[in-house]
Amino acid sequence: MAELLIKGGTLVAEGKSWKGDILVADGKIKAIGESLTPDESVEVFDAEGCVVTYGLADVHVHLREPGYSAKETITTGTRAAARGGVTTVCSMPNLQPAPDAPETIAVEQQMIDEQAVIEVRPFATISKGRARRELAEIEALRPLSVGYSDDGNGIQTEELMRKAMQRIAAVDGIIAAHCEDDSLLHAGYIHDGEYARQHGHKGICSESEWGPIKRDVKLAEEEKCRYHVCHISTKESVEIIREAKQHCNHISCETAPHYLVLCDADLKEEGRFKMNPPLRSAEDRAALIEGIKDGTIEIIATDHAPHTAEEKSRGLKGSAMGIVGIETAFAICYTHLVRKGVITIEKLIALMSENPRRIFRLGGAMQVGERADIAVFDTREPYKIDTNDFLSMGKATPFEGEEVYGRCVLTLFNGEKVWNENK
Repeated sequence: MAELLIKGGTLVAEGKSWKGDILVADGKIKAIGESLTPDESVEVFDAEGCVVTYGLADVHVHLREPGYSAKETITTGTRAAARGGVTTVCSMPNLQPAPDAPETIAVEQQMIDEQAVIEVRPFATISKGRARRELAEIEALRPLSVGYSDDGNGIQTEELMRKAMQRIAAVDGIIAAHCEDDSLLHAGYIHDGEYARQHGHKGICSESEWGPIKRDVKLAEEEKCRYHVCHISTKESVEIIREAKQHCNHISCETAPHYLVLCDADLKEEGRFKMNPPLRSAEDRAALIEGIKDGTIEIIATDHAPHTAEEKSRGLKGSAMGIVGIETAFAICYTHLVRKGVITIEKLIALMSENPRRIFRLGGAMQVGERADIAVFDTREPYKIDTNDFLSMGKATPFEGEEVYGRCVLTLFNGEKVWNENK
């Protein structure tokens, strides 16, 4: 494997940024320093004016295989991730077959081994078939998965969630909880707010999200279970988690770029604006921003959820829930949060790389001897988001046509180029 010198970029790691070089050899970070001088055999990548980080880690990604390859494949999804500067993804388990036992997660793992161009860490299910009646093979799945989730389905009863936490805590696992009370949905499909009332849509109330969170943080404290809340979207969720973390250090949460940038006032009558949870109010968005600023929310994950064009063509009411975002997440967040002075670039890298790696024990850091997973982002010139260029099979994004900064120009995984903007 040829040596590569990434030269002259702004390195960002561990709360600091500095101008420097990274030398990569044999799949590892060989050296980090200022003005490293390579010999003639070393390839040089000019990163002048670019942000250079350890590879991003997205802990909430739908790769759709096995079972739903018309929406995405592991090949297309991981290539899209590489294009977004992401070198590790945690794949959600709403698949067919559901990864609820060693033999079913093995089907997914074989496809990962054959297709993935980056690291994929699969979630196992909490319940058998994600049916929420009896628990999956928790103990046997522990060494085969990154954690446990029934994403897309909320655990409805305290009894089942408590049993899950007891068994998952016993094996030092982590729950990534989709928090949704089915009894409060009332066939809603966008936020129960002003837009829904003005346009005659059925709304999803905020309590359908924060109610289960309130239940679960209490259980997690009692059962001493590592507990992570997926894709929070409401101000009440932020406050409940903020309060819980004051006396419980094994609770964490994530939000997604679209909840930090958009609200229900931005909705259009198009399927590319429909996801679950939905875009909430401007007040909710402001609370989420405060949550990332004060550390209540430690992770930005995409909930990258591709569907076919036909499934997303039926407007707000009829389209499938879910949008794509893994190719645009850094640029959206850099443009709207860093360039506007909401957070620093160091904070953004903590949210998108360092914190998810720590909380989910994924490993990796910008240090000599670590695996060479590196992302380089050109933040100087704007570009327009064009879904025709997406590597993902999913094209539904509310950010279509937006001008953003932070194009990924190079991604290394294990020292190999898995994305190169120039080729």
